[in-house]
Amino acid sequence: MKSLNTIIAICLITVASSTMYAQTGKLKGTVKDSIGNVVESATVIVQETKNITSTDEKGRYFFNDIPLGEYSVIVSIVGYNSVMNKATIKSNETAILDFSMNQIIHQLKEFTIMEKTSVNGMGHLSEVHDGIIYSGKKTEVLVLDSIDANTAQNNPREVLGRIPGSNYSETEGGGFPSNGMALRGLRPTQSIELQTRQNGYNIAADLYGYPETYYEPPLEALDRIEVIRGASSLQFGPQFGGVINFIIKDPPPDKPFEFSTEQTGGSYGFFNSYNAIGGTIGKWSYTAYVQYKTDLGYRPNSDVSQVSGFGRVEYQATPTFKIGLEYSLLRNQIHMAGGLDDAEYNANPDQSFRARNWLRSPWNIGVLTAEWKPSERTSFTFKSSYLNSARDLVWRNEDGGIETPDSISPVTNSFVPREVEHEGFQSLTTELRMLTYYKIGGVDQTLAAGVRYFQGYMKRQEGGPGSTGSDFDMTLYGGSYANDLDFTTVNYAPFFENTFHIGKYLSLTPGFRYEFISSTAKGYITDPNTSEIVNSNLYQYWKLPLAGCGLQIKTTNTTNIYANFSQAYEPTNYSALSPLGSTSVIDPNLKDVSGYNSDFGWRGRIKEFINFDVGVFYMAFNDEIGIETKSDLNGNPYTYVTNVGNSVHKGIETYVELNPFKKTGKTSLIGNLSFFNSYAYILATYVSGPYSGNLEEMAPKNIERFGISYAYKNVSTTFVISYSSESYADANNTVYSPDATVGIIPAYHVLDWSTTIHLNKYQVKFGVSNLANAKYFNLRTDEYPGPGIIPAQPRSIYFGFAAKF
Repeated sequence: MKSLNTIIAICLITVASSTMYAQTGKLKGTVKDSIGNVVESATVIVQETKNITSTDEKGRYFFNDIPLGEYSVIVSIVGYNSVMNKATIKSNETAILDFSMNQIIHQLKEFTIMEKTSVNGMGHLSEVHDGIIYSGKKTEVLVLDSIDANTAQNNPREVLGRIPGSNYSETEGGGFPSNGMALRGLRPTQSIELQTRQNGYNIAADLYGYPETYYEPPLEALDRIEVIRGASSLQFGPQFGGVINFIIKDPPPDKPFEFSTEQTGGSYGFFNSYNAIGGTIGKWSYTAYVQYKTDLGYRPNSDVSQVSGFGRVEYQATPTFKIGLEYSLLRNQIHMAGGLDDAEYNANPDQSFRARNWLRSPWNIGVLTAEWKPSERTSFTFKSSYLNSARDLVWRNEDGGIETPDSISPVTNSFVPREVEHEGFQSLTTELRMLTYYKIGGVDQTLAAGVRYFQGYMKRQEGGPGSTGSDFDMTLYGGSYANDLDFTTVNYAPFFENTFHIGKYLSLTPGFRYEFISSTAKGYITDPNTSEIVNSNLYQYWKLPLAGCGLQIKTTNTTNIYANFSQAYEPTNYSALSPLGSTSVIDPNLKDVSGYNSDFGWRGRIKEFINFDVGVFYMAFNDEIGIETKSDLNGNPYTYVTNVGNSVHKGIETYVELNPFKKTGKTSLIGNLSFFNSYAYILATYVSGPYSGNLEEMAPKNIERFGISYAYKNVSTTFVISYSSESYADANNTVYSPDATVGIIPAYHVLDWSTTIHLNKYQVKFGVSNLANAKYFNLRTDEYPGPGIIPAQPRSIYFGFAAKF
């Protein structure tokens, strides 16, 4: 009996113990920011208990043995608004509670999510983003997965057209797929006035000597595009034009392997194949893509073939330290159809009179990155990129220009020899940045500081005797290059900015940057008048202090007023005095351009259904470099690059997006409809010198885009109308010139339509670019892919299929 009682007692104790221990549950989840990036080292608190933890490198947290009940769970980290949500803990179950955090200044308006694709993708950068202060600066962010557009062809008008005042040189019609972009009336040719970055590092040929962009990542690979203007010169360099930063997608944090593919075909023999992999395995993460593109072109002699690729591997060594490697490549071969004069363009823009013009631009960029967070309030980022690239050109156009036919001579029974030109670029750019939060009077302040070191080498060879053939042949025949120069540039630039918060609503951000630049030129040139060899061994340097200040006033929780002023500078080094592939004569006494940028505006969102950014800007340039038209002793016109005079760019920029169905806060039963209008009035004029009162080159006064987006269930579609008013190609504001390198650029309207169908892991994309088949151009050029008028592409249709596994 006693043994039985003992057994019963043991059983009762065991059951009671099991019951007692069963009265707990578990809680886990992931913390990400508003655009899907994981938030590491965030503090997670179960408020009614003493449970507290931090998120790991993948943004994950986990609690064990939480008593049953309902709790308030709070997530917080410096730089983000704290978030609270409710969790119910049940016996022997694991509750899952994920969080999305917004940075202190609203970064992107809340999206309507549809199979991980949002209908609207325009916002602005937060006060602090990726270790850089943006308080008081005018910025835009475009989330690519949220935009219906022809991304396979990297069409800037359809994708970047939401950015007010953005202007493009559409060069596909000349066989040159690297469309250029500019802002606020600056010249868009090859984005030469816009610092181009990928994942926060430079990808252009040479920061100072030759800042043209040939490599751009495919839009299918991008998570977002960041655009910074105004006071960008303090954080990124002395340039006027601002910065565009292409951010490549991160690999999935919760999958060891993911494969995505997108295959697109279209008019004029266009085909694009994009394939990517990525994943996370323990502390390692990786991502890579390869893209193959071919296009026959709508004009004869405008075919293009291209391969681009990217790879990245990162190692999270500790919760506070991460190191990574990246590599980008481009291999292409471009057949350039040449430019047209006005009569040829008006008669038939599809024709081509050049069959022997070729270009290739092999690009290689290797990058070492590191991130270290010694505390929750301080972080360091390190990025060191090595660029080894080139541009090779063989063409006929430079001799005689567009008016000289490229035909077989009846005497020699062959073509005249072409010119061979080569530029090689090697550069090392290293940036070290620090961001730290500290307190004054109990109020958080923010300091960002850093230093950039750039060392660039450029080999420039031009005027080489080429072949009489028509293929891509860079061989020299019967001589050497007429000009052979080596350029070097060294740049040291320390900089800092500090955001002082004054109360709850006002912040001031003064900043300073000091640029030291040295430049050399060695080699020889051939005097065009005497044919004598002239040796060069030159050196010059600059010491440039730049200062600025930003202001931001929080008007509501979701809106703010921003204002800024910063000095800017454009040094003219030796390489700028001898540009490659240009038919213009260069002023040998070019001076540097100096001046400043300023902005004032109001932005944000109102009650989830209006997103807006309305502002004004003013830019002043001293000794602006431009193109003027002159005549030689025989009365023949030619273009001359010189310091034309002082100029001012001023205007209004507005972006307004309306989501009428979000006014009620309820999901519409008939889908989601939104409208956006991007408008800029730009008055860019010379205010001194011989052309005072004239408009600057390639600076239309009015640029407007109006778009309608509609989404219902798994279908989204966007229709966009783009308008640009007329502009001129030289400081003289010439209306007509026989060689067509200068003259009026007429106003134009273009319609684009794109649709995406989402089917779980699959997508179907189709649309029409230039729906109304508008006949237009927005580039007259004195260099490749011309000279002359480069017609824009007529109506084209595309169809694509995408999948992710």
